[in-house]
Amino acid sequence: MKGFKWDRIDVRVHTILHEVDDAAPNNLMSGFSEWAMRLNFKLLYPGPMAELPHLRFIEPSNPNKEDSACTSEPYVFVCDFVARSEEYIDVTAEMARGVTPTQWHAMMDLRNELAKDAKIGWFAVHNGDLEVAKQERREELEHGGGAEVDEVAERTEQEEQKTQRKFSEGLNEKVAQVLMDEKADGEQEEKVVVTVDGISYEYLGTGSTTLPRLSNLQPAKPLTVSYDSQYSNFTFAAGPVEVTASFFSSVLPTDLCRTSIPLSYLTTSVQSTDDAKHDVSFYSDVNAAWAASENNVTIQWELYEGSSAINGSRKAAGGPSSIYSWLVHLQQAYDFAEEMDVALWGNFTYSSSPMNARVFGFQSGFSGHLRYQYVMQHSLQDIVDTDFRPFATRDPVFAYAHGFGAVSSASVRYTIGSVQQPLIRYLSSQGVVPLQPWWSQCYGEVHQMISFHFNDFDQTQFLASGFETQLQADVEQYYSANVAMILSNSTPGTLPSYANSTQGHNGTGHDAVQPVFDPSNGYGFLDSQNFSGVAIPDIQEVQAYYSIVALSARQVMGAYVLAVPPSSDAGSEPRENATEPLMFQKEISSNGNVNTVDVMFPAMPFFLYANPDLLRYTMEPLYQNQEGGFYPNEYSMHDLGTHFPNATGHVEGDDEYMPVEESGNMILMSYAFYKFSSNTTYLRLHYPKLQQFASYLVEYSLTPGNQLSTDDFAGQLVNQTNLAIKGIVGLAAMAEIASLTDHAEDAAKYSSTATSFYQQWETLAIAPEGTHTLLSYQWRSSYSLLYNIYPALLLNLSVIPDSLYEMQSSFYPSVSQIFGVPLDNRHSYTKSDESLWTAATCSPETRRLFVNALGYWLNATSTDRPFTDLFETIGEGGYPVSPTPISLSARPVAGGHFSLLALEKGRRVNGG
Repeated sequence: MKGFKWDRIDVRVHTILHEVDDAAPNNLMSGFSEWAMRLNFKLLYPGPMAELPHLRFIEPSNPNKEDSACTSEPYVFVCDFVARSEEYIDVTAEMARGVTPTQWHAMMDLRNELAKDAKIGWFAVHNGDLEVAKQERREELEHGGGAEVDEVAERTEQEEQKTQRKFSEGLNEKVAQVLMDEKADGEQEEKVVVTVDGISYEYLGTGSTTLPRLSNLQPAKPLTVSYDSQYSNFTFAAGPVEVTASFFSSVLPTDLCRTSIPLSYLTTSVQSTDDAKHDVSFYSDVNAAWAASENNVTIQWELYEGSSAINGSRKAAGGPSSIYSWLVHLQQAYDFAEEMDVALWGNFTYSSSPMNARVFGFQSGFSGHLRYQYVMQHSLQDIVDTDFRPFATRDPVFAYAHGFGAVSSASVRYTIGSVQQPLIRYLSSQGVVPLQPWWSQCYGEVHQMISFHFNDFDQTQFLASGFETQLQADVEQYYSANVAMILSNSTPGTLPSYANSTQGHNGTGHDAVQPVFDPSNGYGFLDSQNFSGVAIPDIQEVQAYYSIVALSARQVMGAYVLAVPPSSDAGSEPRENATEPLMFQKEISSNGNVNTVDVMFPAMPFFLYANPDLLRYTMEPLYQNQEGGFYPNEYSMHDLGTHFPNATGHVEGDDEYMPVEESGNMILMSYAFYKFSSNTTYLRLHYPKLQQFASYLVEYSLTPGNQLSTDDFAGQLVNQTNLAIKGIVGLAAMAEIASLTDHAEDAAKYSSTATSFYQQWETLAIAPEGTHTLLSYQWRSSYSLLYNIYPALLLNLSVIPDSLYEMQSSFYPSVSQIFGVPLDNRHSYTKSDESLWTAATCSPETRRLFVNALGYWLNATSTDRPFTDLFETIGEGGYPVSPTPISLSARPVAGGHFSLLALEKGRRVNGG
């Protein structure tokens, strides 16, 4: 363990001076003593304690003394790292695990407060844990006489009852304040516990940290994690049962009604592992931080059975199919406002049903009280707390409990989500109007939607399995037709099965030259003959790619909402019985823009693969705004609104300046929609606006000057090679659009311009030695990922010759790192979506280099948030920190990971 000695006399003085009445100076390891002292430390020393979440007090004992289980040393250890073993412990290995510098400094600060002269170090001590000692003493007594056993049992029971009374009667004000402070940062929490034969096992959340140490509350042991395009599954060992927690957010791109529902499922099940029946119950709660971003604003809540409100105290009288829903919201809502990605209007909803439980209960109240009450009693009291308050004031939680009795298996279901109605603030020909969510047209009011979703679980599962099965088959088909030669240290093994399937395919060719690898550098695996980068060996590319797209699907769809269009008549009422929705995207974690064109564009492959109409629904609001005269510039707008959900455009034309980027994007997305739908009517409808964008590209795409590209975080750069080629490919697409819409003269002009521009571009963009393209015209020492030639390949545009694809494919391995190829020579970071766009343009061997690097990064990265699209290709694959820290996550650009599947689908639908 690592820590310092705290003299027992100083411990006594501390408990007296600071009135830590619940801590026993001679036994700080007992559950309530340690808990009380830790809370006291959090109150007195909040800075150090914020970095020491696992602080422990360890009582040393002398094994050579009698009664060694009890404290016999004049000091206690205060520790931030403890490893315990009943037999042997590898001290060197434990010390090697180390602690962070921040944690070390926090321990020094705490030591300076408690025992300034004590040494912080690593110690190995004999410890006589009181609980172990009592058990050993009990066993001794059982062999010596029953009367003394009964006396020990009675004293133990009295101590436990005293602890229960002390907690259930109410926490003192200072302790309660510390518990509130722990939630003051707005941490959203869901706590889930399963109780088996009287022992509660916490397997989701950290709510137990606010409770005293209790012998009947333990952490469940994590076993496995798996996921596919629909589910994230976690299994745990909880005594004699295995627990499975399955989060299910359906990806159903062709089912608009179900896609529009803003709720997810959590199913928790247990299965006996010893073939015996066990007494099982479940507890789950969510806290109020889900409904607010600030801890000092009043939260209000209601509980409904169906659509009927439950007030105060009332037994859960509904039958097995009754649906109970907590609706949590700000007491004073701010329509169409967000703060820290939390909606400040609408409801956070949390629902469940008794289903097959013998006992069902609900309750809201202070988190500490409810959680302790459940752990000790395994039930709730069916009370709705009416003391509305901020979540920093006696942290309110909203709970359900299910009791099943003696069973070998059991399951409960919850649904959870954030529901806004109205959904979008939209600038239309009728002015700024509120738009209703698409689900309101499908299901009615909010309780009807919640009920439909809860009861639709089986059907949704069935439909979701169809998407998942097709995804696996399509990945399989692509790799069957596009095999790569590999360099390997061994013969490839059998492909691990998919998450919900036993299908598999090697997807690789034969072994070739053995690669070299030095883990002390960041180069990754190298060809031993020319030292260019090669794909990470012994990773099945087909499995790596499936893992990437399966993880990306929910992230893409989670960034979009579907809304009922406004009425075409005067007035602000939504259109009744609209046949098609408008679709709105939030640029998550970067700036929150609505329908950012250069975020829609990289996400495009997912929609072309899954449902091209979704791409059209997302472009439609942009066309309506610009064709309605609300945007004054001649080029395409950057986005539809500065911050989601306000799709109010930029009537002054002051949006972010990316004219070549966005004009090229709109032309290419529109043509891509046609290529995957054969809908020429769409092109005819928007031809005037597309022609306007193309005119801008004719003037500026070859030499765009000092413009931003989609990689705006990297800054402006004069005449970016990759930006210019986007404009040129956009003009080639515009030639096809003009031809399809019977504008033959325009078609010839755009085709001729695109061809001429490309020829000039080659002389400016390719290094003199002819090995690769440059980042910027004639910057000889530079390079970048030339991902903007992917649309030419995807859409079968002949403006890009095969020689350019081949040249770039040969070059990328010469600059690769362990986690991929850097975006350009200025930094060591890369973009996942742009990497896989690039991969799709390369030879199978170079493609495998990109795909395996990203698959390997998924397992090795130090990033700790949802799938980021921007990360370092060296070190631990973390978030970029230079020139400024950037932590992107959960962005819909993950749709770009579907580049290979969109390419394969394009070949099928267009006969290529």
